[in-house]
Amino acid sequence: MKVNHLIFSLAFLFLTTLAFHATGLPQQEAAPFNINDSLPLPVILKQVLSSYPTIAKAQEAIRAAEAAVDLAKSGYYPNIGANAGYAYIGPVPELTIPNLGHFVMAPNNNYNVMVGVNENIYDFEKTSRNVQVEKSNRELAEKNVGLVSQRLTLLTSVSFYTQIYLQEAIRIKETQIATLKQHLDFVTRKEQTGSATQYEILSTQVRLSNAENQEVDLEASRQSEQAMLNSLLGLPVKTRIKVQGNFVCSQPEISPDSLIIYALDNRYEMVMARLRETHAQLQLRSVKVMDNPTLSLFAEGGCKNGYFPDLNAFTPNYAAGVGLNITIFDATRRRNSIRIANAHINMTRNDIDLASRDISTEVYQNETNLLASLKKIDQSNLQVKQAKEALDLAAISYKTGAITNLDLLDAETALEESRVNQLKARIEYAINIVRLNISVGKPIQ
Repeated sequence: MKVNHLIFSLAFLFLTTLAFHATGLPQQEAAPFNINDSLPLPVILKQVLSSYPTIAKAQEAIRAAEAAVDLAKSGYYPNIGANAGYAYIGPVPELTIPNLGHFVMAPNNNYNVMVGVNENIYDFEKTSRNVQVEKSNRELAEKNVGLVSQRLTLLTSVSFYTQIYLQEAIRIKETQIATLKQHLDFVTRKEQTGSATQYEILSTQVRLSNAENQEVDLEASRQSEQAMLNSLLGLPVKTRIKVQGNFVCSQPEISPDSLIIYALDNRYEMVMARLRETHAQLQLRSVKVMDNPTLSLFAEGGCKNGYFPDLNAFTPNYAAGVGLNITIFDATRRRNSIRIANAHINMTRNDIDLASRDISTEVYQNETNLLASLKKIDQSNLQVKQAKEALDLAAISYKTGAITNLDLLDAETALEESRVNQLKARIEYAINIVRLNISVGKPIQ
């Protein structure tokens, strides 16, 4: 039986191990997409905004703020507590009355069990104003989630479009390297027949080496940018992913003259700066009533011994009353707290002014960069067209012997460089649209 039990245990362990390796059971949750597919920007943004730690941290801040609101509201509710105690006292008070006898006024062993309730009847707005302050904190925490999402969207979008640029730039560079290798093979064969010189071979080899070095730099940049994108997605940094999509998203449908005004009304930084001012004003209102009186009701009841004439009998007892707590002197705490609150209000107003200036400058710069990138696209399109025409003419001239192989390579290199510049201009345009949308407070679709 022991042998059979051992065999069964080993078989179970073996099958469990197989199941473990079959499922993979990775250390982190599997991505909600296939990393072998080319990923568009919306899928990447959805994953980043649902899983990035700063988003989770901001959402936890909301839950903490909600708990703080409930904590402030606890001032509306009674405090209920129970108490049980034992005390041995000695000597006990005794009294002897002639002709009446000897009387013990308290027992040595004293027991007490009690339940008490304390309720604030009215605290002259101290609790209500504390609740308002905590609600303001909760609103700030909610807006902070939007601010964090906005910054993550910008960071992710820039990384996404940079990755597209590097992917395409590497592809263009690979095409250029393949062309150079064909030229090198061609001039090598010509040199063997005496139709080309060693100079042409060496020049082609230099161009090929430069192109390969550029490809190495582009690949290193792609891997670095991919590590950044993987970090945002929560994937291992060495994961190989591909991105795809249009180079542009929709421009903000706002009049150019109204961009700054719209941004000042909708940017999370401005909204939060105004909320912080409101929060500081609520704190001032709360501080002003910190020394207000508190009217409370208390009641308690229980059982204890020590009542005359049977000192050892447990006797029900109770007490109830009303209390008024008034602060006569608080050692200048209220006055200094008001000074601090007023200083915070002034600081928040300075923050509003600073945020307004920064946002206005940012919107203007992004609008200017967007217009410049549009011009670069037009110029790069023209350059590609001219480079194609120049290459066609160079190819004809080379066939007729009017130019050398190196002149033809110059034309081909110029076309590849113009294509890279065209791609770069389109990527810059896409990134500038993202920056402008975010700078005016428009969500990225």
